[in-house]
Amino acid sequence: MIKELSPSSDEVFIVTSSLMKDMNSKTDMYRANAIRVLCRIIDGNLLTQIERYLKQAIVDKNPVVASAALVSGIHLLQANPEIVKRWSNEVQEAVQSRAALVQFHGLALLHQTRQNDRLAVSKLVSSLTRGSVRSPLAQCLLIRYTSQVIRESSNTQSGDRPFFDYLESCLRHKAEMVILEAARKITEMDVTSRELAPAITVLQLFLSSSKPVLRFAAVRTLNKVAITRPLAVTNCNVDLESLMSDQNRSIATLAITTLLKTGNESSVDRLMKQITSFMSDISDEFKIVVIEAIRSLCLKFPLKYRSMMIFLSNSLREEGGFEYKKAIVDSIVTLIGAIPDAKEIGLLHLCEFIEDCEFTYLSSQILHFLGNEGPRTSDPSRYIRYIYNRVILENPTVRASAVSTLAKFGALVDELKPRIFVLLRRCLFDTDDEVRDRATLYLQTLNGEVAVGNSEKDVKEFLFGSFDVPLANLEASLRTYEPSEEPFDISLVSREARSQPLHDKKAPGKKPPAGAPAPAPVSAVDAYQKMLSSIAEFSGFGRLFKSSEPVELTEAETEYAVNVVKHIYENHVVLQYNCTNTIPEQLLEDVTVYVDATDAEEFSEVCSKPLKSLPYDSPGQIFVAFEKLEHVPAIGKFSNVLKFTVKEVDTSSGEADEDGVEDEYQLEDLEIVSADYMLRVAVSNFRNAWENMDPESERVDEYGLGARESLAEAVSAVTSILGMQPCEGTEVVPSNARSHVCLLSGVYIGGVKVLVRLSLGLSGPKEVAMKLAVRSDDPEVSDKIHEIVASG
Repeated sequence: MIKELSPSSDEVFIVTSSLMKDMNSKTDMYRANAIRVLCRIIDGNLLTQIERYLKQAIVDKNPVVASAALVSGIHLLQANPEIVKRWSNEVQEAVQSRAALVQFHGLALLHQTRQNDRLAVSKLVSSLTRGSVRSPLAQCLLIRYTSQVIRESSNTQSGDRPFFDYLESCLRHKAEMVILEAARKITEMDVTSRELAPAITVLQLFLSSSKPVLRFAAVRTLNKVAITRPLAVTNCNVDLESLMSDQNRSIATLAITTLLKTGNESSVDRLMKQITSFMSDISDEFKIVVIEAIRSLCLKFPLKYRSMMIFLSNSLREEGGFEYKKAIVDSIVTLIGAIPDAKEIGLLHLCEFIEDCEFTYLSSQILHFLGNEGPRTSDPSRYIRYIYNRVILENPTVRASAVSTLAKFGALVDELKPRIFVLLRRCLFDTDDEVRDRATLYLQTLNGEVAVGNSEKDVKEFLFGSFDVPLANLEASLRTYEPSEEPFDISLVSREARSQPLHDKKAPGKKPPAGAPAPAPVSAVDAYQKMLSSIAEFSGFGRLFKSSEPVELTEAETEYAVNVVKHIYENHVVLQYNCTNTIPEQLLEDVTVYVDATDAEEFSEVCSKPLKSLPYDSPGQIFVAFEKLEHVPAIGKFSNVLKFTVKEVDTSSGEADEDGVEDEYQLEDLEIVSADYMLRVAVSNFRNAWENMDPESERVDEYGLGARESLAEAVSAVTSILGMQPCEGTEVVPSNARSHVCLLSGVYIGGVKVLVRLSLGLSGPKEVAMKLAVRSDDPEVSDKIHEIVASG
């Protein structure tokens, strides 16, 4: 309870005195627990007083006391490393202990004290691999440290060989956990087939073990090896097939997915028959794993697509939840895209599925995909019946999707156009507004009453393209549009996705700054554009690309409240400082912000617009403009000082003194970052937008993101660095997920559309690895996105 309650500084002295008495108790359990609790609540000053007791406890003959002291040392190392490092002799003595746990904890602490010194770790591993470690737990730790030294060593000729020989010798250890750990580490390393073979052999032996935990550990390790080196696991296929009927469903699932990765073309049909009987016995979570493995196998052996498509189609008809059915649909869609011969049979299976599909989202997605692919098949007419049945039988959401799909067939297949006209006219009498409106629009489009262009590309862009204007921004612009001879221009509507308009910070009840965008149903960028273009100094800067959220430059409740908005142009940046005087007895005059751009060499100041007067509670604005190279995403740090003349004010009369005193107020630094040059623009269908991008613009690379609290935190960090808009809800990472794909979209300065796929996974304890794929309208921008991530 004391550990959980975290005593305050006043109370901790009393608690510490009590615990120190327990540390000297004759009861070993009291001593051990007192050490553990003390080390969780004690500070550095008190720690020096009990250091002698802790050092004695480390070499105590009772293993429970010794382990408690060592574990406490591991915790204390984070806050008091210098003190813990002084215990080196005692910890080394603990590593030689005959007690298994003491040796295990001693080795862990000894390694942690040296982990930042690569040479020291190498010497530690070298000395311990000669046979002084007897505890199986400690030996497992030593195996991990040895593999780490091998990975980090640059001398592969002489430095790695003794260490690798040690790993191989552990494959012959009497403890099963040591054998498994050694085999697992060898399989994770970049070794030759000859070096890998002994590890595979011991894992194969464990496949026939009577202990379920050994079978599970072995098959899980082989499953990972099969991803990158399937041929090395092929010799285990007979044993893996026997595990397909294992009572433990986790083992059986891993065995099947491993076989699917290692199987050859001749064994595919036999495997599919075995899997069919197996699927009914496992949960949806395991079924999804099997489906993904089958998809990979089909991509490996495309000639076997028929049997796999039939299996996937049969699986769609079985009972299952949304995630399971979505995995099957996604697999069919992937196979259709990768194997041209599979398109027609795959589309028919999807059409048959939506006849009984209970999930609105899946039905809509299938109809959308059918509209993209169906018109390009040899017989598009066969799909019309399935599509129109959805108009008759389904809910409004699916009916609306079906109407759009019919229009796509009518646009791209001339012989079907008369039939589509008839079906769309029937939809004009639908009970749902959305369905009727879509039918009306598409009928006028197909009749030529609404001009969308003269080419198939124009029609495709209209029917298949994504609408990249946020509806909130479009509505705001339409509300402020004043009827005139000039038609409404949608290209001038801001593409940046905003959850709410931008306002500068002010105290409750205060009026907005003079000239600032007032709270109104208008997008912030449009309001800022209107305001800035009315200022003569900035009128020649052109179209405003982006305005940032206000960045606070002062603490809350200070005498002067200042925040800044960054306005980004093609070759200018305007800093808008929103200032509020919160002192009734003062009037500020000749108010300006001195900006030091020493750490922002790519910017040069071109003009400044100070404030003549800043009375109490009447916010005002100061502008400072900088020039940069056109389309270049220049970054840098600016230091800011608020300079002004202070005049005393008589609060009763409101009159200010004639004489004033010059003063200044230091503000926080401001940074222009790469994300400031990216608009957060959503796309309605990421997959379609991705495929419409030129594949030649794609740039792919892998990055290590280091230690992160979770995948969600990693997604948030990368999204923040890039300043892009998450699509299709992919910014939400499921709890306990070990991998995740996040989709991002945006528009880079210069009007360049950018799409990003982030594939993240856990490569170790809290270690996150990321594969970044970028497509854009300009390959140079794709390279630039990688540079931003690499430098961030």
